[in-house]
Amino acid sequence: MKILVCISHVPDTTSKINFTEGDSKFDTNGVQFVINPNDEFGLTRAMWFKEKQGASVDVVSVGGAETEPTLRKALAIGADAAIRVNTIPTDGFSTAKQLAKVVENGSYDLVIAGRESIDYNGGMVPGMVAALTKANFVNNCIGLDVEGTNVTVSREIDGGKEIVSTSFPLIIGGQKGIVEESDLRIPNMRGIMMARKKPLTIVDPIDTSAGTVSIKFEKPEAKGAVTLVSPDNIDELVSLLHNEAKVI
Repeated sequence: MKILVCISHVPDTTSKINFTEGDSKFDTNGVQFVINPNDEFGLTRAMWFKEKQGASVDVVSVGGAETEPTLRKALAIGADAAIRVNTIPTDGFSTAKQLAKVVENGSYDLVIAGRESIDYNGGMVPGMVAALTKANFVNNCIGLDVEGTNVTVSREIDGGKEIVSTSFPLIIGGQKGIVEESDLRIPNMRGIMMARKKPLTIVDPIDTSAGTVSIKFEKPEAKGAVTLVSPDNIDELVSLLHNEAKVI
């Protein structure tokens, strides 16, 4: 089984976010970047297939040279090889086109992507890649098992989960549940040293035209002050709810 894991290079959620050029571009200064959490869940599941079923695992990311430390971390976790498409991802469709070309050139059986990245939360790339490559697609994946050519996938739906039977070639949009946070792997020294020797291939992009343009970003408005009321002072609580909050 040949697996490709799509890796997004995203800001750590603890980073302070700012924008430049009239709030039209994200300011990367002072921001720490990590593997997108949904992608890391998928990578961890791919490692299970490598260890238990002898699968080969490649990782791919669309971006400039600044994404290479993130790819090296994926290699240190256990991936066999990395691919970087040398272009800045401008929107979901342009990213999907780049990934689809890598998928076709590599003849992968299984492509694992996160259902969405935590930076723009578009949630569109895995489905677009599946459409472009004419592969089967299951989104919101919380369980994945492979027996020969038979694939069983669990996906999250409103109020429960759905069990889907499908086959290769297959693209999934994974999330927490495909593995748990406790299953995530921290690269050890041996893995870090081995990652330096593993191949990281840089490929030229295909058509880089974007279908959308970001006009402006806005931060959420600051939350109002909180008024603390003693649990013994019910009269004050009622007064505040009636006169200030106007909910009663």
